[in-house]
Amino acid sequence: MTSQPRPPMSKAEYVYSVLLDEIRTAQIPGGTALRAGAVARRLGVSVTPVREALRRLEKDRLISYEAHHGATVVDLGDDALEEFYGLRAVVEGLGARLAAARITGEELARLHEMHAAMVRDAEEGGNDRLGEQSRHFHLRIADIGGPAFLGQHARAVRNSFPVPAAASLWLDAAQVRRQLDAHAGILAALAGGDGARAELLMIEHVRQAGDYRKQHGPAGRMTS
Repeated sequence: MTSQPRPPMSKAEYVYSVLLDEIRTAQIPGGTALRAGAVARRLGVSVTPVREALRRLEKDRLISYEAHHGATVVDLGDDALEEFYGLRAVVEGLGARLAAARITGEELARLHEMHAAMVRDAEEGGNDRLGEQSRHFHLRIADIGGPAFLGQHARAVRNSFPVPAAASLWLDAAQVRRQLDAHAGILAALAGGDGARAELLMIEHVRQAGDYRKQHGPAGRMTS
């Protein structure tokens, strides 16, 4: 069966994707006011798709509206940080457990390729790429474990907390080996079909990342 071509991205979808990425990576930090007219001029669109995108971001709880102030990027604190990593641990842990029972040889090989690429980058000093690579690694496991719902929820959770790229845990040389070893352990559990161990290792891995960020303050709030 021939796959159908993807429809072109609408202007509202384009604005949403740009703003979501900028908020997610903290290029637009918490507390920043978002003026529809200014965003429209910057992205070369009319105000209407910007307003649609802002409404969607409000539903995602990434921005809030206040009287006489308009849209503002939500500024999340320590309680939200703890909740974020706790929720990630549950969702991604479940994804790893389910993936152990569902993963194919091809999917496992692809995960090993992703891990090997991260190891090479770490050895070559490309630590600035590791955070995003790790994000893809984690979400791929969630997609394998829960293709109907769980992968989508894992993305929604990760997109709900701003994460400054310049403050990645992966830029800390002392953390890189620990994180890569955790990934290797998860891969071994997946390869062995050991769902309970895959879940435990993923939960410990995510929680350790959360503990690291709490210890290192706002600048350390980044993805793993």
